[in-house]
Parts: sequence; C-alpha cells; structure tokens
Amino acid sequence: MSTTASVGTASAEGGGGGDVAPPSATASADTPMTGADGVPEGTSPDKPASPPGAAATTTAASTGKDAASAATFLFASESVTESHPDKLCDVISDAIVDACLTLDPASRIACETVCKTGVVIVLGEITTSASINYEQVIRDAVRDAGYDDPAKGLDYKTCNVIVALEEQSPDIAQSVDAAKVEDIGAGDSCIVFGYACEETPEFMPLSHVLATKLSARLAEVRKDGTLDWIRPDGKTQVTLEYANNESGVPVPKRVHSIVISAQHSEEVSNDKIAADLMEHVVKPVVPSQYLDESTLYHMNPSGRFVIGGPHSDAGLTGRKSNVDTYGGWGSYGGGALSGKDATKTDRSGAYAARWVAKSLVANGYCARCKVQLSYAIGLSHPMSVYICTYGTCTNKNGMAERDLVKMVESKFDLRPGCIVKELDLRRPIMRKTAAYGHFGREEEEFKWEKVKEF
Repeated sequence: MSTTASVGTASAEGGGGGDVAPPSATASADTPMTGADGVPEGTSPDKPASPPGAAATTTAASTGKDAASAATFLFASESVTESHPDKLCDVISDAIVDACLTLDPASRIACETVCKTGVVIVLGEITTSASINYEQVIRDAVRDAGYDDPAKGLDYKTCNVIVALEEQSPDIAQSVDAAKVEDIGAGDSCIVFGYACEETPEFMPLSHVLATKLSARLAEVRKDGTLDWIRPDGKTQVTLEYANNESGVPVPKRVHSIVISAQHSEEVSNDKIAADLMEHVVKPVVPSQYLDESTLYHMNPSGRFVIGGPHSDAGLTGRKSNVDTYGGWGSYGGGALSGKDATKTDRSGAYAARWVAKSLVANGYCARCKVQLSYAIGLSHPMSVYICTYGTCTNKNGMAERDLVKMVESKFDLRPGCIVKELDLRRPIMRKTAAYGHFGREEEEFKWEKVKEF
C-alpha cells in the first residue's frame, strides 16, 4: 500500500494488504502510560535540544506558519518479539549465562549465538566450575520461543546445534580477578549510556514503551491462543508526534503511525490479520487519547509473512541495541548487553548508567537525563562520568548541571565490582532481560530500576 502523510493531515491511500480504518479517539485502549494530558511535570525554564535524529515536520500548507506547528517533530521506535531471529539469539545467550550463574555465580561468560534455517551455533568464552549441558539449554530456549516445527523456520527437536566454547583468555582473567568483588577490574574497555525522562511512569520514552508493549502483546496472543494463526516472529514500530512544551521539553501529543509485522499461517487472510491485530493487539495496548482519525495503521504491510524466523533472516546476538535500550533516544555505547556476565561493563555499566539517570530524574534534578560512563579493561574505577540534562536541570538544592557529576560520584560507587554487588548481578536473572527491554521494567529482579533517593 502507498501512503501520504503529514502532521495533522495524515491519510492512507489504497486498500488490501492488511490495512484497516483507524478506530475513533475513544477506542477501548484504557491503559494510560502517562498523565491524562501527557505533559511532564517539574520541568525548568531551560530549553533542551531535540532528540538525536528528530526532524521537524510540517505540511505544505503550514510551511512558514506558526512556530508551534514548526516545533513538532516525528520520532519512531521499534521492537521485536522474543522469537525474532536476533532476539532469539539474545535469549539463547542469556539462557546460557543463567545456567552458568545458577551453579557457579562467579562464572565468566561471553557467549554469542547465531541461528539460521535448521541450525543454532553458540560460540564464545566461558570459564565456570559448573557442568552445563549446553545443547539442552539451547534446545529448551528454542522450544520456549515457539519454534517447534520446520514450517516456522526452526524446530527445537531436530535443529542442528553446534557449540564452540573455550575458556576465557588468561590474559583477560588476570586483569579482572581480585580477592574482593569490589576490587575486580572491568572485563573490557567500553563506553555505556543511560537515559531517563518524565514521559511515562517508567521514566522511559513513550515511543519505546508502546513499541515494546505491542511486541510483548504479539507474543501473548500467540501463547494464550487468542490468535491461532499467529506464528513466533514479529516486529512493531510506533511513530509519535512530539511538541516541545513551554520549557522546551519534548512531549508526546499523538500517535502518528503504527506498523506491525506478524508471522502468520498460510491460510489466514490479510483482512483477518489486520482486524485481529487492531482488536487484540493495538487496542489493548495503545491509550486511546493518543489515537485520532489521522493515525496511520499498517498491518503486515508486505502483504505476506508466512516464511519467518531464522528461515527468513539469520539471527545474531546483540543486533537489537535500540530495542534493548531506549528506542533510539539518548545514546547507545555499542556493546551487546546479552550473553555476558556482569564483570563485562558493557552490561553492568549500562545498568548503572540507567540507575543514575533514572534516579536523577525521579529525584527532581532534571526532566531528561543522559549519563555516559567509560571503562578501561582491568581498571576498577570508571575513566569518566558525563551527565547531560538537555537544559532541563532544575537547580534543586543549588545543584547546577555542572555539579551533578560530583554529586553522582558521591552517591554511587561505579566500580564494576560494586555495581555487581549492589545490584546483585550474580543472580541468574539475565534471560528475563533478553526480551522486551533491559530498562523500564518494574520486576523485582531489575534492581537498577529502583530509584536511589538522595
């Protein structure tokens, strides 16, 4: 289908291909993600920059008109189901991490997974006292992802499993090891980022929250049998229209468009796919106040998605970084989160950076926050700490933005070993983080989401 879209005048042309008419603004999606007006509180008069990659959008008629229209922009976030090929690899890698940590909490793990039609390959470096049946762990993870038939792209019972694991390099081990966990060195050199904002109760960007919850809902309606035609692979994308408020903080105003691609059985029609996805996926997830008559919906826009999973696309650990983090907002350091024990600061440092950013916003020091930490292999203290509030620093307790780094360094011990200890990262909790985001989750295991009061 072809579309023509502009802010305030978005429209869809053409039929078939799974496109449906939008619901009314009073659709039954009554699970609010933000306050009723969607406007964050506690902002300062300082004006921040727009998010990276955000482009201002105007209609032809509004070009050169009022500044309020010109100040709006579109920003999109995407997510995938736990059975998307890349995400399946994350899940397998973290299932192995948890298997090792369950029997030996001091395990050192760097585990990568690749999958393709009929085959799963696991490779990397693991040092552990545990005796692990890696093949069984892998097959169980593939089964749990719903791949139980070659027609779905993979079958846990018959797929070829190749395990190519070695021990961690002794050169790395000697630089990380320490008598006390607090003194361990970083397992690798890296930079990591954390981000938080006031858009949602989770202190996460709304575009990311909606895309993530739509993907989770896709998996839910498959597992509980609500939609018997749906298959494991799936992807979602949500584009929001934002406007800067009087303090210059981006505020979500409406959903511009929703794209859902769901793997399906051979016999189902595009019309049924579109209707079912609207009724059972979109409406239960997206709050009705963000939907209007101009919202665009593209349900399986390719027109056919029978061949999916690893049969359609090879999967690889660590290839869905924006899905794992903040949906494209803030920044991303580049290292994969999954498949690693917490001595790898790509993982533990990213959790700490989120912990710091969320705590600063929740405690009222700013409305938006990005935190960067850098680490050097073998060294226990971070090389640098950087904090950006996008001009939203509230000067609480006389703390200007330039003062926040010193305050953070006095409130948080950002040595890798101390992060591991305080966030209890030697527990077998990593598989749970592998799908639907490492951040913005309220489960007990996600201790980096617990705000530190100061």
